[in-house]
Amino acid sequence: MALRINDEIPNLTVETDHGTLSLHDWIGDSWAILFSHPKDFTPVCTTEFGAVARLADEWEKRGTKVMGISVDSAEEHKKWKGDIEATSGAKAGFPIIADEDLTVAKEFDMLPAEYVLPDGRTPADSATVRVVFIIGPDKKLKLSMTYPMNVGRNFGEVLRALDALQTAAKENIATPADWTVGEDVIVPTSVSDEDAIAKYGKIDTVLPYLRKAQLAS
Repeated sequence: MALRINDEIPNLTVETDHGTLSLHDWIGDSWAILFSHPKDFTPVCTTEFGAVARLADEWEKRGTKVMGISVDSAEEHKKWKGDIEATSGAKAGFPIIADEDLTVAKEFDMLPAEYVLPDGRTPADSATVRVVFIIGPDKKLKLSMTYPMNVGRNFGEVLRALDALQTAAKENIATPADWTVGEDVIVPTSVSDEDAIAKYGKIDTVLPYLRKAQLAS
């Protein structure tokens, strides 16, 4: 069955280039991002891992851990990180899961359950292992994005979505299209005008069901 928003993620024990880790223990009280790739030493994936490495300070500011997933071995991951760091100019300090038997891919519904990688596999054989999962401290899935092999992910958008999720969770609000930190948020329809004004000072009623407000800085 597909992993849906607000499902608790499987508490798998995984092998990584940082050793054996339990996913729930690794997340702890943090937010977490799992981002998967079809194979090491591939061009698009190398640029994406580099983008994640360069954002290390941004993940830390948001109390968020990141972990990669690929179908190659932990030793291959260690070798690949040399290329990632050389091309990105940043240390790839996050762990990468060695999902050689596709356990993680299957449990997170990134591949058909009956899928098996052939000997001499190519990136095309694991093309659908290409997803971003954002997970809350409650170990529940908050957001997922799936991409094809030939389109690099925009990790600026992943960061923006993380900001929106964290703000919504903290403030009990929603965010409009293209929202970034500091912009007006949407007041839930379950909150009365009176309560909204008491909380935010003032509200902008665009439509009876669309009210915006500014969060205190």
